[in-house]
Amino acid sequence: MSRRDLTRSGLLGSLLVLALPLVANSLVGGVAFQLIDLAFVSRLGDDATTAVIVTNQSLRQVLLMLVMGASFGAQGLIARAVGSGVQQDADRVAGQVLVLGIGLSLVVAVIGVAFARPLLASMNVAPSVLEVGVPYVRLVFALAFGMILSVLFSSVLNGAGDTTTTFVVALVQTLVALGAEWVLVFGHLGLPPLGVPGIALGISTGQIAGLALAGYALFGEGGRIQLRLRDLRPDPALLRRITALAWPPALQMLGGFLVTVVFLRRMGDFSATAQTAYSIGLRVGMVGPMLAFPVAGACATLVGQALGAGNPRRAWQAIGLGIAVHAVILGGVALGLVLYRERILSWLSSDPEVVRLGSEVMLFQAGNFAAWAFYFVFFRSLQGAGDVRVPMLLSVGCSLVVTLPLGYALADPLGPTGILAASLVGSVVVTLATGGWLATGRWARRGPVTPVTQAREASLR
Repeated sequence: MSRRDLTRSGLLGSLLVLALPLVANSLVGGVAFQLIDLAFVSRLGDDATTAVIVTNQSLRQVLLMLVMGASFGAQGLIARAVGSGVQQDADRVAGQVLVLGIGLSLVVAVIGVAFARPLLASMNVAPSVLEVGVPYVRLVFALAFGMILSVLFSSVLNGAGDTTTTFVVALVQTLVALGAEWVLVFGHLGLPPLGVPGIALGISTGQIAGLALAGYALFGEGGRIQLRLRDLRPDPALLRRITALAWPPALQMLGGFLVTVVFLRRMGDFSATAQTAYSIGLRVGMVGPMLAFPVAGACATLVGQALGAGNPRRAWQAIGLGIAVHAVILGGVALGLVLYRERILSWLSSDPEVVRLGSEVMLFQAGNFAAWAFYFVFFRSLQGAGDVRVPMLLSVGCSLVVTLPLGYALADPLGPTGILAASLVGSVVVTLATGGWLATGRWARRGPVTPVTQAREASLR
């Protein structure tokens, strides 16, 4: 499957070959790992649990959003280079993406180690949580190279069309990480129990194992990307090109995350029950994007490779097929949320008010899915084509001009319902705006020029 020619093979088969391993990746590396990891953390006490969750859901999450956003730009570059059929250009881009990741890892490590206490204190945690959490924050940032390089390795493989290897890497990484956590946190196999630091060390152990496997795939023979040491020699022009395409998606991802944080804090102004219901509803509603977003990622690869091969018609067809598949997945999840929302919530909370408010959250989530069925494919396809700034401007602009102001305007007269309604309106507006830009077709008009050629042209100018 990893050797399938995505510029010529049947579109539906190509989409499934790309998307199914990504879905499995989300289920293994996302759902399964998070549940088991949370079970380990919860056995360490309330302060330890709070320290780990706050760090992971705020500080580490911000870093993850930035790296994931940057990886979207990298994926588009790789896809276009592979589609062009110039192997050495694809390898060169992949090498420079990893160079950028190494540099970012060093910067993050220095900042995290030096400012661990003020970073965690900014989350307004209790003094007892701060004492437990500061060593954990230092370890998380010092070892952030594992997460950063793992995400970038995945973007390189996904852009090349090899999502099968990405899934195998994620599976190995998850199993090793959970095993290492079990040993290090609780002191099994003759080792001393490390408690909270064992969480960070266990996760890093799994990431290093995954990096070793991904490195073998990239530096070995027979893969879509075949790195050599010469590809890791810094190329300033190409690094500038990669950075220019990396920061807009990163800012777009961070903007969406910050809207969620702001609304979550605003829900707390109504009551702790409202905040809990909102949190649970969002967490349950993430099942939809977790299953469907890989399809949008597959579309990004197909669009990028089609444009690299000089075939914009196939790129349009990939977008249409992606929307159809996306709509079926999100439509099914939305229907499930509507029909079984109270039953699902009753499993998660015994508070009738949480169930009532959570049911309302999930109804609005189902409405959001109708917009997301189009939006995810729209903006990921544009990113795959190398058009990253316009989707970012539309997304961030909508958040600042529509979603946040409307949420605060409707919160006073309507309460929590006003915030939910603002989120739905924001989803519809950004979908229509992004779809309108996609329909202009400007992203598809540039010829099959590889990123390496673009970088050379820019350096000459």
